[in-house]
Amino acid sequence: MAVTKGAEFLKFPFTITEKGPLSSNRSDHVREQIEQVLFTSPKERVFRPEFGVGIRRLVFEPNNEVLWNITHKQLTATLSAALQGEVDPVTLEIDIAKDDAKLIITISYMLAAINKRESQQFTVAEN
Repeated sequence: MAVTKGAEFLKFPFTITEKGPLSSNRSDHVREQIEQVLFTSPKERVFRPEFGVGIRRLVFEPNNEVLWNITHKQLTATLSAALQGEVDPVTLEIDIAKDDAKLIITISYMLAAINKRESQQFTVAEN
């Protein structure tokens, strides 16, 4: 079954209104999947304990090269698996910057089905 350019996906977080469940377009759906990977802590999901990176915990970690290299590899592997079929894994680019009490994560990729380049930025601040 071919997926068309105007395909709709269930919105995350799942929301039901009077008109039924809300939906997302392909671009928003991929962003929502990335958010799930970033903000879900490992072992948080019972049936998928390997899912998620738990990026919030890194706000309190020391700013060192080794930690960022490990995080970059873990994030690349987890996102490649979670976005399989949606994003061309060869085009996945991740940049992690730490500024005072916040992380700035920029993720760029090519949507596989529609051959469109996108970039998303996420900021995680100390609460």
